[in-house]
Amino acid sequence: MPRLKCTFREFIAIIVAHGFKLDRQDGSHRQYIGVVNGKTRMVTVAFHNINDEIKTGTLQSMIRQSGLRQNHFRK
Repeated sequence: MPRLKCTFREFIAIIVAHGFKLDRQDGSHRQYIGVVNGKTRMVTVAFHNINDEIKTGTLQSMIRQSGLRQNHFRK
């Protein structure tokens, strides 16, 4: 199975493609809001360089927040 791996730019593109919209931004923290399986979800994306790869634990947390399946984020 491909590794769970993603840059911040790729992560944002994936969640936006699934209906998430930027709700607000405070410095380097962006909060996206969307509806997945009938539930409203809030995802916090914190980065300094949008092209940086997301650490595995952070990526797993952000995927949990989004409610999307992990296979969308595998390379």
